[in-house]
Amino acid sequence: MSTEVFVWWFLLCMVSALNVLALSFSARVLWQKHGVMPAEVYASRRLQLMLSAGYVLGCAYRSALPVFDVQRMCLFDSWLSSVMVGRSVATVAELCFVTQWALLMREISQATQSKPGRLASLAVLPLIAIAETCSWYSVLTTSNIGHVIEESLWGVSAALLVFSLLSLWPRASARLRPMLLLMCLTGLAYVAFMFLVDVPMYWSRWVADEASGRHYLSLSQGVLDTSGRWVVSQQWQTWKSEVVWMSLYFSIAVWLSIAFIHTPALQRQNDGDVITFS
Repeated sequence: MSTEVFVWWFLLCMVSALNVLALSFSARVLWQKHGVMPAEVYASRRLQLMLSAGYVLGCAYRSALPVFDVQRMCLFDSWLSSVMVGRSVATVAELCFVTQWALLMREISQATQSKPGRLASLAVLPLIAIAETCSWYSVLTTSNIGHVIEESLWGVSAALLVFSLLSLWPRASARLRPMLLLMCLTGLAYVAFMFLVDVPMYWSRWVADEASGRHYLSLSQGVLDTSGRWVVSQQWQTWKSEVVWMSLYFSIAVWLSIAFIHTPALQRQNDGDVITFS
């Protein structure tokens, strides 16, 4: 394994280990609030914890066994590194993560009595389900056009989340606004990355494949290929194009997932206009 790849992989594993510890700590903190926190709020945060666990553990798995899906590249020679296994883990984890988004957006829309926010909260999960389907299409056929659509839908879904957060701003209390601002800036950075970096990257790969006359697999061929073929590469040249998005995805996105567990409940004050912490 090249030095660059080893350092990158080692850091991914260390971050993932810390993420699992943070998840365990979050579970302990939440349990300590049992009986103190209103039952409805506790049930909501417990659901966030369960969904976050699916995402955190899924990302930890993918950090330990990175896979470059379309190229069938992996770091270690094991069926656990097969694209079929890795993509399945990713699908479950990502659906858990976006369900966290939807739940938070629903809470915000209820607190602000925002109909557009409520519609956005209902739209996010179906959008990502379509995105996951497009991802599987690309993974199985090796055509990157599915990834272009997938990443675009993720960007749109994140923009809807930011929209929901911004709808809270006019009614937000002074205590709530710093956290709200941080979440909005994080969301906007994510949207910018998706549409300025990630989507163009997959688009350029698809254009290059089309120009070279690449032969794509059928869906049935793809199932067999992803299940039984993987190519081990431990060289930096292979992985350097994936380093940025994987590093951000397996760190910042995971931290956001854990943060959702600790999002304070929203409560309307008597004037019906200001949202504050409960």
